[in-house]
Formats: sequence, structure tokens, C-alpha cells
Amino acid sequence: MQEQQVSFLPSLPEEKQGFLVSKSSVNYEPGHTPVEAHNDYQFDRLRPRFPNVHWPALAEVPYVDKGLFGHPGSSNLLEFATEVVDYAPKIGTEITGIKLRSLTDVQRNDLARLVATRGVVIFRGQDDFDIDAQRELGSYFGTLHKHATTSVPLQEGLEDVHVIFMEGTKDMRAMFTKPFLWHSDVTYELQPLAYTSLKLLSGPPQGGGGDTLWCSQYAAYDALSPLMQQFLEKLTALHSAKMQADGSRAFGRTVRREPIVTEHPLIRTHPVTGWKSLFFNPGFVTAIKGVPKTESDHIIGYLTEIVSTTYEAQARFQLRRNDVAIWDNRICNHTATYGFAPHRRHAVRVACHGERPVFDPAGTSQEEDYCARYGLPQINKDCTGLANYND
Repeated sequence: MQEQQVSFLPSLPEEKQGFLVSKSSVNYEPGHTPVEAHNDYQFDRLRPRFPNVHWPALAEVPYVDKGLFGHPGSSNLLEFATEVVDYAPKIGTEITGIKLRSLTDVQRNDLARLVATRGVVIFRGQDDFDIDAQRELGSYFGTLHKHATTSVPLQEGLEDVHVIFMEGTKDMRAMFTKPFLWHSDVTYELQPLAYTSLKLLSGPPQGGGGDTLWCSQYAAYDALSPLMQQFLEKLTALHSAKMQADGSRAFGRTVRREPIVTEHPLIRTHPVTGWKSLFFNPGFVTAIKGVPKTESDHIIGYLTEIVSTTYEAQARFQLRRNDVAIWDNRICNHTATYGFAPHRRHAVRVACHGERPVFDPAGTSQEEDYCARYGLPQINKDCTGLANYND
């Protein structure tokens, strides 16, 4: 019997293409998710605007890390949690059963310590955690940062809130390479950001894209050989706001505070954990001080590769409506993913200033600490005794 030839014509119903079609209770179309209509949108007041105002340069502000007062096991924070799951050994934790709005100060201290340890912590279903509660939590941790160029909410008086709003077909993939988009927020400030919260107000459904990736700079430091660690510990890097300011002016937007260039150590030590971390991101680091430009460019390229391709240092989460991510910008880079059109992605971010970055040679590393604490073997970094790659 001759086999029937089936012509795949997308314009014809499946019955006409020779397929046997059965009824299913599952409404599934490969690569397609339903698009939400935003009629009577409840977060219109948090849509973006770019105010035409000018602010003075930032002055140094006092900072004491609340994580120093937290319990090492976060026992107060986790008292009523129903589930706690680590995404990977080095980074990322998801907690269910806790409402951020209801945390006591003791629990907030535990939260700071946990975030300083795990890098990023996800809380699902925080419907009652509104923008006032989000700002109040951020203010507990430190002085809130006001961004010089990005959008703020339409509602007046929320200039310390950063708005992420994107819908339609435009994204940044055509403007920048993927590795370049890894960044830690505003590292050019004298006191870069510490504890940072992001609440998703509207976003793609599951399977619709719009994920965010975080990369642990503790783990990036641990990915380096001891000799490379020692070399980089002696160096500093220049972090510049100029590209961000120039881009805003090219769009005809006001730069609310003049751009600066700040020198920070390339390796810093966290005040809570005592762990050393890489303090580098491709988005804002423009040069390595004290070495020729050729070496500087190669170091930047090498560290960009470490950040963007050390997969065991990364965690990837899709935030859904009312989910909240809290991370420590001192020890995490992050990057958005695109390709979620035509869905809307709308979120609000609140962040506090941390300390001026410092390097303490007496610090340890996350890997050293975990190996000693849990009896793990030391990682081989000199390629001796290794078999061939076969995975």
C-alpha cells in the first residue's frame, strides 16, 4: 500500500492537512501564550515617566548592614515558611509561606543576612506588598537610591522607585551583545547599591519568556585560580555612568544628575559574610587601573566571559505577577531576557545604598567556607589528574 503524502500547509485546517484531530481539554499552541488585555489597568500610577528635574551630586551617607544582626540560619525569618528551596549550591533561594509586608525587624535582619549569603531570594504571591511597603522595607535597610536617568512612576513623590516597563516588539538585543548586558546596578556610584527588591506587576505567563538571570560574584571569584585571584586583588576598576547618561540625552531625556566615574576595587569583601567576591560587570566597567590598555581590555574580556558563562554561578527565575525578587547588588550581576513580545513586562525596583566597596585580604571565599563547613573536597584548579571531557 502506498504511503499517503501529507502536505504541511499552515493556512489549511489540520483536518485538510491529513492529520487525525481529536478533541482535548488542553488548549496548547507551541511557542504561543495568551496575551493579557490591560483594560482598567490597576497600576497606571506606576507607569514610567522621565521628569525634567536636576539633582545635586550624591554625598556619602552612613550605612550599617542589617545583615550583621541576622541569625546565621535565618531562623526568625523562616519560622512560618512552608518551603525553602535552593536553586543551586552557590546562588538562589525560593521561599513560600512568608509575607514580606508582615516581617518584624528581627525577621528583616534575617532576610538581609540570607540575601547576603544566597545572592537572590524569590518570594511568590506577594499581592499585599504594595509600593509603600516596598519602599518602607528598602528604607529599613538603608538610604534609598534615586536613579539619574531611568524612569520613575507617574505618581509624584516616588522618585526613589525605578520603573521597568516594556511591551511591543522593541528590546535591546540589537543594540548590545548578550554578555555586555550582564550588570550590577549603578556600580559607578560612590556607594553602590546593596539590598534591592523587584516586584513584578504584570508580565508574561509561564512559558511566555521574560526571565531574569542572576550571577553570583562570590562564585565568579571562586571560578578563578588562586594565582588569578591574587593578581586581581591588587587591581581597581573604573566604573562609568557616561554611557547611560549619553544614551538618555540621545533620546531627548533629562539627565537628572551629572554622570561620574568612580574607582572601586576589582575584588571586594562582604561585611556580613566576610567572603571575597568579584566586583565587576561589563555594563559599567570601562577600564582596569594600573595596567596598559591591552591588558585592561583582555582582563575585561576574560571577566566578562567568567560572568556570562560560569553556569554554576547562575540562577534563572521567571517572576509572575506579584512575585518579588530580593538580591544583593554588591555580590550579584543580573540580566534580563527578551523575546517575550507581545506581552507587557512591568515591574518596580527599590534599592538602598551600601558601603563603599573595600577589599579585606583577611576575607575568605564562599567555596572555602562551604568546603570546610560541609566536608567537601577542595576544587582542583590546576588541571592535574583530570580525565578527558565526556559529557
